[in-house]
Amino acid sequence: MVPSLAASPVELLRRHGTRLVMVATGGGSEAIPLLLTEPGASDVVLEAIVPYARAAIDDLLGGPQESYCSDRTARRLAVAAWQRGVDLENGVDESVGLAVTASLRSRQVKRGPHRIHVAVHRLAGTATATLEMKKGGRSRAEEERLAAALCLDLLLEVMTGDQVTVWRDELTSLLLPEEHVVRERCQPPLAWQRLFAATATAVAVGGEAAANNQTEAGLSPTGTGRLLFSGSFDPLHEGHLAMARLAEEIAERPVEWELSVTNVDKPMLDYIEISQRVSLFDGRTLWLSRAATFVEKIELFPESTFIMGADTYLRLADSRYYGGSQKQADAAIRTICKKTRGLIVFGREQDGAFQSAAQADLPEKLRDVTYFVSEREFRMDVSSTAIRAAAETAVT
Repeated sequence: MVPSLAASPVELLRRHGTRLVMVATGGGSEAIPLLLTEPGASDVVLEAIVPYARAAIDDLLGGPQESYCSDRTARRLAVAAWQRGVDLENGVDESVGLAVTASLRSRQVKRGPHRIHVAVHRLAGTATATLEMKKGGRSRAEEERLAAALCLDLLLEVMTGDQVTVWRDELTSLLLPEEHVVRERCQPPLAWQRLFAATATAVAVGGEAAANNQTEAGLSPTGTGRLLFSGSFDPLHEGHLAMARLAEEIAERPVEWELSVTNVDKPMLDYIEISQRVSLFDGRTLWLSRAATFVEKIELFPESTFIMGADTYLRLADSRYYGGSQKQADAAIRTICKKTRGLIVFGREQDGAFQSAAQADLPEKLRDVTYFVSEREFRMDVSSTAIRAAAETAVT
């Protein structure tokens, strides 16, 4: 399809101030020449990346993925692309990340379905489009054309709205009667956008803190003496809730929860992911923050008591998590001991046995501010990783 100037994707994107970074993990990469071969592409496209090998995807996302062809991985790549665009031009508002992961026809017959996952992320929202194709219904070249069309369709829908008509017709013409594109979109509250733009350090979601903390001063928490449970909560499960209930008895204070949208070596969470995790808290006081490290959390929530698992606790004194610097690890321990009211540490199951951090070789001053919850007081062998694996198996 040769578009007129009015229907040119580059021209439409240029009019809307788009500065694009695209990531295609092999399938869907035909969208790159569709953009780059048009006049004016340099006004729109900042970079196009094709991480074909799994190791290349791992490098972009900070570690192995549970699935390399999924809606979640596409969203993570789109956020990584958005952050790359921000770094290249410092344009938080203009930067757009587009990503596609696909399982297409190959030399060997695939056991699973042929599918395409596309995601777009920008400051104003996250959107996805997923298509499961009829297996054996197309050649590889035809599947590639369809993947490219889906990429352009979602990108133009997000950026231009009603001006996507010509490209929507192109996509529709390539679909078989039994095929349907599944779309999802999250347009976040302004407070969440402030977190992504780094104009706020934390925002309260749910509970009394949310009602009292919507200020123009950056939505940062005020006051001291919280009982705080920080984690990724992917997902929040009964083990976390049971830990919180016992910690409330120990500290004699209500628990507040904290979820960082940033990560030291991984892309930020996307808005759909944040929305999914927030929904599990059911009105409980939850803080979304930009505090990726524990020392940052201490600065953000001063004089608080922190709840954590043994694995997180052991990392506090491990120099590997401070760039290999024992000096930095020692400085972090001093900050923790000086600026927290204490740590409540829970053991966990590992290789069929209960593992407590109390037996680990740790600095005495760190032990002095720590309450180790014994196996007699609490044991619940629930794993977030196992829950995610079970959910993935149920879907596939």
